[in-house]
Formats: sequence, C-alpha cells, structure tokens
Amino acid sequence: MEAQALAVLEALRRGIDAVARVMNYAAGWLYIVCALFVTLDVVGRKLVGVTSQGTTEITGYMLAFGISWSLAHALATRSHIRVDMLVARMPLALRAPMHGLALAFLAVMAFFFVWRAWAVVWESWEFNAKDTSALSIPLIVPQGLWAFGITVFFLLTVVMLLEVVVLVVLGRAAVVDRMLGARTLDEETAEALEAAHMGEAARR
Repeated sequence: MEAQALAVLEALRRGIDAVARVMNYAAGWLYIVCALFVTLDVVGRKLVGVTSQGTTEITGYMLAFGISWSLAHALATRSHIRVDMLVARMPLALRAPMHGLALAFLAVMAFFFVWRAWAVVWESWEFNAKDTSALSIPLIVPQGLWAFGITVFFLLTVVMLLEVVVLVVLGRAAVVDRMLGARTLDEETAEALEAAHMGEAARR
C-alpha cells in the first residue's frame, strides 16, 4: 500500500516539476524581455523623447509574477537559500524527519500566501480594478499570473511533504536526504559545467 502511494506521489511530483520547469524558463525569458523593454524605453526617451507610458507598471508585473513562477522549480532543484548548519551535522535517521518538518512549515507558509494571493485577485475582479497607467490593464491579469505561480509552489510542497512522510515510514531516510538536503559540491560543479557548455554551444 505504501509503495503504491509512493509511486503515485512521485508521479505527481514529477508532473508538477515538469510544469514548474517550463514556468521557470518562461520567467527567465520574461526578465530578458523586461530588460529590453526598459532599455528601449530609456533610449527612446533620451533620443526622441518618446516613452511607453507604462514601463513602471508592466516591468513591475513582470518581476512579480516572474518571481512566483520560479518558486516551484527552485524548490524542486533545492536552489532556495537555506541555513541548515545544524541539520547537516545530524545523523541521517534524524536528518530526514527534520527535512520533513522544514517542508511542513514551508507548506503552511505557502498556504497562507496562496490564500491571500487569490483573495487579492478576487477583490480586483469584484471591483473591476485596473492599473493607473495609460494602458489601463485589468489587475486580475498580472495578479492572476502571480497567484498561479504561488499555487503551483504550494501544490509541490504538499506533494513533496506527503512523499517524505511515506518515505520516512518506509525507512528510506537516504532518499529524503537526497530530495531535500543541501546540494553537494559535485552537484553545484556539474550544474556550472552544464551551463558553461550551453553557453559555448549558443555562441557557436
């Protein structure tokens, strides 16, 4: 029974992670578009006195939901900033449940973020709120994208937490440590080398 539940949870986690990976790439390209948009606006204002009249609002929206869209992927790849000096020195049998406890606190925090994020979206929908720029963008559009990113992050924390509980019950503490523990130097090096190879291939 536990093995079947673990297989289902692992499949769910991989599915959410696949969605999160696409969202993370989209957020990265969004920041490039944001930088280009600001650059063109500054150059246009300096050279010909023309501005988009909405740079501040649009780039603010891009930054906000771009960050939320990268949260889930950061969790899946263990890229969040973390302070686990004490946990790293604990024995494996104790380290695994401590990872689970930290993930449980993260899930609770993410739940409140999701709750309040969709409350903001609902209020904007009720009042038909729009931004104050010349574009008059309905606020539910950027706010909805922002809330969606936080929701995916929350769903991933819940699925991972359930998976960790099953793994701890099955006595597979090493798997939990590999899933949630700090990344090793070898993993960081491999990621840097992969990025370097991708950059070299792009230049060719």
